[in-house]
Amino acid sequence: MENTLVFIHGLESTAQGAKGKYFAEHFPQMMIEDFTGDLESRMKKLRGLLSGKNDLIMVGSSYGGLMAVQYAMENEDRVKKMILLAPALNLPEFQTFEKKQLRIPVIVYHGTGDDVVDPHKVKEIALKYFSRLEHHFVEDDHPLRETFPRLDWQSLLASDE
Repeated sequence: MENTLVFIHGLESTAQGAKGKYFAEHFPQMMIEDFTGDLESRMKKLRGLLSGKNDLIMVGSSYGGLMAVQYAMENEDRVKKMILLAPALNLPEFQTFEKKQLRIPVIVYHGTGDDVVDPHKVKEIALKYFSRLEHHFVEDDHPLRETFPRLDWQSLLASDE
């Protein structure tokens, strides 16, 4: 079964941002869409796009990380793995679905120099809600400008099975 790769950009970004362009070039099969509006509008679009799709490997950046986690909380059986880049899990929107602990593999990369999303607060939340967490603090900023292009995306996006 072929995995479905999905990239979800952050609040101020678009599918044409640096990460979106990178994935479009290196992983042309990846779903990369633009999301606008509030969380509810963005989630409605995401649910529609992923309707009927399984074996999801989701990459969420910042606010897109929050969206990926919410989707996985609602559809864990359809998600194989998540890679979260400076995920905005410290926002109040996260409180509305703090129901359970996810059992899928979750890999987090977060810059210690992030001045947008508190990396230590996010790690506390991640430890609480992800039972199979692999967490990396890296010396970088919120967009992970140095780290992102150096990650082994071929391995990260491969299924762990």
